[in-house]
Amino acid sequence: MLYNTLHNRWMRLVAAVFGELIAAVAQKLFIVPMNMYTGGLMGMCQLARTLMQTTLGVNFGTDDIAGILYFILNIPILLLAYKTLGRSFVVKTLICTLSYSFFYSAVPIPAQPIVEDYLTSCLLGGILVGIGSGIVLTCGGSGGGLDIVGLCLNKRGSSFTVGKFSLTFNFFLYAVCLVLFTPEVAIYSVIYNFFSSMVLDRVHQQNVSIQALIFTREDEKALSKFIIEKLGRGVTYWNGVGGYSGAGMHILCVCVSKFEIEELLHAVHAGDPHAFVTMQEGVRVYGNFQRKVGE
Repeated sequence: MLYNTLHNRWMRLVAAVFGELIAAVAQKLFIVPMNMYTGGLMGMCQLARTLMQTTLGVNFGTDDIAGILYFILNIPILLLAYKTLGRSFVVKTLICTLSYSFFYSAVPIPAQPIVEDYLTSCLLGGILVGIGSGIVLTCGGSGGGLDIVGLCLNKRGSSFTVGKFSLTFNFFLYAVCLVLFTPEVAIYSVIYNFFSSMVLDRVHQQNVSIQALIFTREDEKALSKFIIEKLGRGVTYWNGVGGYSGAGMHILCVCVSKFEIEELLHAVHAGDPHAFVTMQEGVRVYGNFQRKVGE
């Protein structure tokens, strides 16, 4: 079930859109009613919406135009990403961004907060948004925003990684919130963002590196070809001898992301149902190990 979902292009797209639905609903039900602000580009759009209401006196009624502003601001960002990150990633990001903006705009803000405690709202909202965003990233999509800018800068050789760029932007965003609003708004917004990011990292599988050792008596060249051509990973293999049986075998060593491990296991056991595989999760990889985006 999980294998078919993650490795079927259309099922992954459906799952990514569902992830955007979870994130949008969680924000509108738990974060927006408590006047908290998410990080990144959406947080800036929410701040702009509030300033338009309070400073310019613009009345949007029960509508929240932050979702519309978010989609509009993503257009130049996606145009920038088209040349740097490729057409496939941009198309999926456009679909996810449009879905997220639609869901965010369509879900009404509760007249009264569902949960009136700030900390509980932070926890519930952060967990659900992290799960939704993690599903989107695991399925090869992206909700757009400043992560795309960070990826583009990093791809062009800038010292700014995605994480550094996001942290820097959010620092200034919440500093503005601290100046304009009560300290509680800024502090609980930071807490929400922290929980959301922590859960997202746990759900998102593409950034977790795994070292796999495969012991097989079948043709190691066929499996090596699959790893190189289908997964786009390098592989090293050598011959060994079983200590108990004394029989010869082939040992393959490869590093993949957690997102790719099921596809690797599927190929291994299709070629050799009796293959022995060991995996070590969370290994540190240095050198030429590609962090894939949007596949």
